[in-house]
Formats: sequence, structure tokens, C-alpha cells
Amino acid sequence: MSAAADKPPLADDKPPLAAGRLALGLLLAPALLWLGLLIVLPHVNLLLLSFHDSSGGGDPVWSSTQYATFFGEPLYWNTFVRTATMSLLATALALVLAFPVAWTIAKVARGRTRSWLFAAILIPFWASELVRTLGWIILLRQGGILPTLLHTLGLAGPDLDLLYSDATILVGLVYGSLLFMLVPLINVLDTLDNSLIEAAYDLGAGRANILRRIIIPHAAPGIAAGCLMVFMLTLGNYLTPVVLGGKDSMWFTDQIYTQFITRFNWEQGSAFAFLLLLLSSLLVWLGLRLTGQRLASAMRQT
Repeated sequence: MSAAADKPPLADDKPPLAAGRLALGLLLAPALLWLGLLIVLPHVNLLLLSFHDSSGGGDPVWSSTQYATFFGEPLYWNTFVRTATMSLLATALALVLAFPVAWTIAKVARGRTRSWLFAAILIPFWASELVRTLGWIILLRQGGILPTLLHTLGLAGPDLDLLYSDATILVGLVYGSLLFMLVPLINVLDTLDNSLIEAAYDLGAGRANILRRIIIPHAAPGIAAGCLMVFMLTLGNYLTPVVLGGKDSMWFTDQIYTQFITRFNWEQGSAFAFLLLLLSSLLVWLGLRLTGQRLASAMRQT
């Protein structure tokens, strides 16, 4: 037997398993604490609180009254469906608007032009959401910049007010979430090999065929990531619908705010919040299943 075979293994060849696990635990501890304390525990508390009923006085009892109230009141149900529909529409509009911009930045612009274009889409988001939403009020209110311009051109009367409508809410939602659609699209389109498009042109493929068979399949993870982000942001948005839509905006987050802050009905507010969470999770899962995408691959594009 050789001397090399008889040589005992060095103690420092591999770190001890216990030390490796301890180091991994210390690295994961902040993330696990953040997830547990700020996400898991509050949602578990919401779920438990939503099944409490303290309307009779005394100690709360377990009950599904809060959910029965939601399904039995047309106002709550209609607002819930309207919020989901408007959020889906805002997501679709954001995708339609963002895709050509992302293609221009990723594939058409070069050098400093590309950097300037990317900076141009980032600059508005240096301001807070409140400031950007108030900017839309200045632009669209009666006597504001856009109504005054339309009146000057003879296209509208002097009392034109573009605020407090569904179209205004959609404009605000799309504007506020457009960046979260653009970034994953730019990332995924930047990885598309230009030679594939050139080869398709050489083989006689038209633009529509190239878009359908090469560009969109390649961009599918970015599309899924962008739609996922925009939908969740618009579904849970409170400020934009309330400010641009007024007191009659009929947005479900406004109903949640009313239950928690105005009526101090935490049980009903918890039920509403959990229903909104279920709706968001269900539609995200359904969207991923329909597009054949995985959540992990979509999130890598964000």
C-alpha cells in the first residue's frame, strides 16, 4: 500500500458539517425573521381574526359571519369583481404600452441613447406615488392644464373635468406600474439573439410571424413577471383609485380601509383583506398555468 494511501486526511480539508449549517443558518436568519414577523404572522393573524365575531359583546366567538356578510352584500361583491376586472385591464394596457418601449431600449437604441431612454423611464419614479398622483390632478382637474388646452383649441367646453372616472383611474394605475412591466421585459428581450431574427427574415418570415414564433415565446418569462408584478400592485393599490376616482371609486382596498379605520370593524376588514389575498394568489396561479410559466423563472426576470 502506498504512502499516500496511508496518509490520514487533514482535519481542514472540509469544514465541519455543523459549522456549515450554523453559517447557513446565520445567513438565512434575517430573511426568515423578515418573512416570519412581517408576512407570515400578520397573515395568519388576519385569517384567525376574520373568523371572530364580537358583535354580541363579551368574548369573541368563532364564526364565518364576516364572509357571509361579504357574499350577502352586493356592494362588497360588486366592488370586489370590479377591482379585479380593472386590475386585469390595467395589466393588459401596461403590457401593450411597455412592450414596444422595452423593444426599443433593448434592441434598437445603442450606447448613450439607450442609457438616456432608460433614465427617462426611471426619473418619474424618483418622486413618491403621492406626488405623481397629485400631478395627475393638476393636469386633469377642471381648469387644469389639459382641460384648458382642449378648451383653447375649441375641442371642449370651459367646465371640462377629466377626474373621477374609470378612465382616469386606469391612466393612473398604468402610469404608476409601468416601470414594473418595463424592467423584466427589457431584461428578457436583451438576451434575445439577433441572429435568430435575421435568420427568420432570410427564410422569408414576416414581422407578425417573427413576433409570434420567436419574440413572444422568448419574452414569455418577462411578460409573466411583468404582468404578475403589475397585477398585484394595481389590485392592492389604495392611493391612486381613491385620489383619482374620488369617493365613488368603488375600489376594494377602500372598503378594507373603511372597515379597519372608519368603522373599527377589524374582523370584517380582516376577512376582506384575506379575500383580496386569495383573489390575487388565485389569479396569479391561473395566469402562470395558462401561460405555461413557472413562478421561479418569472421572478428571475424582476
